[in-house]
Amino acid sequence: MINFKELLSTVKSFVFDVDGVMTNGSVTLMPDGEMVRTLNVRDAYALQQALGKGFPVAIITGTKSESLRKKLIELGLKDVYLNALNKKDAFDEFLLAYDLHPSEILIMGDDLPDYEIMQLCKIRSCPADAASEIRSMCLYISPKKGGEGCVRDVIEQVLKAQEKWFKA
Repeated sequence: MINFKELLSTVKSFVFDVDGVMTNGSVTLMPDGEMVRTLNVRDAYALQQALGKGFPVAIITGTKSESLRKKLIELGLKDVYLNALNKKDAFDEFLLAYDLHPSEILIMGDDLPDYEIMQLCKIRSCPADAASEIRSMCLYISPKKGGEGCVRDVIEQVLKAQEKWFKA
């Protein structure tokens, strides 16, 4: 059996879904039709730390929210794939752009649209409240729910394993 902790030193990149991973999956529908999501500030901080340490990070999501894209770009993310109805196409584009192999990526998804690209990766993780089909395929299930710090959880573990996390 593959040991999640042993694989942390091999991670070169991260891929995350948004709804149910970076958010709790709830949206507020505004009068203009825009759907407002809440992002966890600790997740945002960890994303910035990963980027600052040279880890490419991709966000691959089916959502179309331009306000979400704007916020993610403000955080420093360059690889934001919105409206990814076929997540594999976006995933393949990301791999090619950074000359990555799926075995070098820690991926975190929560529901069936993530299943196909998660199958391709060796280091699969999910939030505590992910769909049962996703939980059953993951090496690591965060004790944190989507939108409650699960992104921070996995990024921090990788950076600590590679001695790239904060040192007092």
